[in-house]
Amino acid sequence: MPSVTITHATVYHYRTEVPLGPHRLMLRPRETRDLILTSFDLDITPEARIDWSHDVAGNAVATAQFDANTTRLSIRSRARVELRAPVWPVFPIAAAAASYPFVYSPDDWTDLGDLAMPQYADETGRLSNWVERFVMARPTDTLSLLKDISNGITAGISYQSRETEGTQGPLETLDRGWGSCRDFAVLFAEATRTLGFGARLVSGYLFNPSGNEIGSDDSGSTHAWVEVFVPGAGWIPFDPTNRSVGSNNLVPVAVARRIQQVAPVTGSFHGRPTDLLSMNVTVDVREI
Repeated sequence: MPSVTITHATVYHYRTEVPLGPHRLMLRPRETRDLILTSFDLDITPEARIDWSHDVAGNAVATAQFDANTTRLSIRSRARVELRAPVWPVFPIAAAAASYPFVYSPDDWTDLGDLAMPQYADETGRLSNWVERFVMARPTDTLSLLKDISNGITAGISYQSRETEGTQGPLETLDRGWGSCRDFAVLFAEATRTLGFGARLVSGYLFNPSGNEIGSDDSGSTHAWVEVFVPGAGWIPFDPTNRSVGSNNLVPVAVARRIQQVAPVTGSFHGRPTDLLSMNVTVDVREI
């Protein structure tokens, strides 16, 4: 199983010395049975007071508080992880959920809550009509259905990396016919929720030593995908950008109902908008 180092650096430059507001950092990988976190370091300049907590989804969140004004803010994390997920995973889906449609247990349904509810308006049912074409019959094989939806996104929509902030809504992605990995993830999550599945967005990193995967530059990049809850198997990762299932080459950092909740770095400064000269993000993911 590969050991991987991940270096994620975010650097801001300001026109003049500015006071910094609190910054919320989601950079520490989530430890699972498929991922062992062996070390994690966080280096911030200027010096900051760091408070750690866990949010409602169990993500590790660091809050940085600053005392000094500065013309440059540097946030650099370095993690080392061991990836233990199998290349060809087998998912022990419960017999009652092997065929779609199925009914979540009352406890699962309550706990999933809004994760199983569409998050975007679709007054005319366009997304519902789009995803229904992947339901070949009722009943139909649950895992095959989810794979078909994921593969259908990649087959019908072109991938384009996008440096601008924000994420397209699912209908916007369908209309444009192109999107980034986070747009693909939002479309897949919303489509499966429309069918009654519980789904959550995942932000993290793609380990791509071969260079054959989409959604990473050079050895790696921030990446987005989806986990769907299926009884028996639990949360199954789907990466529609690469038509993959399972977490063999994925390093999750944060999960949430909306993609906006898992931004790696968010914060503020006190000054004019023109005081921010630049923001640069570099990510390096490589095998040790």
